[in-house]
Amino acid sequence: MPAPVLSGPQYLREGLKLVLSPGLRLFVLLPLAINLVLFVGLIYLAGHYFSLWVDTLMPTLPGWLSFLNYILWPLFVALVVLMVFFTFTMIANVIAAPFNGFLAEKVEVVVRGTDNFPAFSWAELLAMIPRTLAREMRKLGYFLPRAIALLVLSFIPVVNIIAAPLWLLFGVWMMAIQYIDYPADNHNLSWNGMLAWLRQKRWQCMSFGGIVYLVLLVPVVNLLMMPAAVAGATLFWVRERGEEAVAGEKR
Repeated sequence: MPAPVLSGPQYLREGLKLVLSPGLRLFVLLPLAINLVLFVGLIYLAGHYFSLWVDTLMPTLPGWLSFLNYILWPLFVALVVLMVFFTFTMIANVIAAPFNGFLAEKVEVVVRGTDNFPAFSWAELLAMIPRTLAREMRKLGYFLPRAIALLVLSFIPVVNIIAAPLWLLFGVWMMAIQYIDYPADNHNLSWNGMLAWLRQKRWQCMSFGGIVYLVLLVPVVNLLMMPAAVAGATLFWVRERGEEAVAGEKR
């Protein structure tokens, strides 16, 4: 009997349990160290420029509407937080992509109980780098035009009020794409094929992407939750895709 599918929070919780298990901890340490370095650097930059970024995005209001500043300021603080978060997440995942792809392999071995992947070796890990980085470039190619459109929208007075909720919705969708793509890529599912499958599972993906987005906004906690999201996404792949034959799917 196939294992039951889970909700988004359940997938992430089970993913956290998996990465904390003795057999998988080793594959978490290196991407965790990379994320820590990036996180410290981003916190340093944000501490120096956060107020400037908020002031730049805030519209200039006439004096008789100045009272609206108290309403708009929290909205634009949230907008900057979302943009900074997105930047950190995308950079961290590009750098850690080979390790995340390898972690997804090992998680799937644990979940399925069978190992159809090559045995661990540094040569195997190095061999994954070109493929996983090429896939990250596809994600960036999907992400950047939409992010630039939202960024332009953020600078248009009045209209930019809706920028923060749009960033949030786009961010939730991107979190699902970002992490579920690791197991999909391991099975040679094409980029377009992966997107089509995620659209068929849109609400399940938004549930998973939403909880990942939420926990990754929490400083320090997000460092451990990134590998947990990889593990949760792999469990999502196994449970939601079932026993579909994907070995023959080509890029």
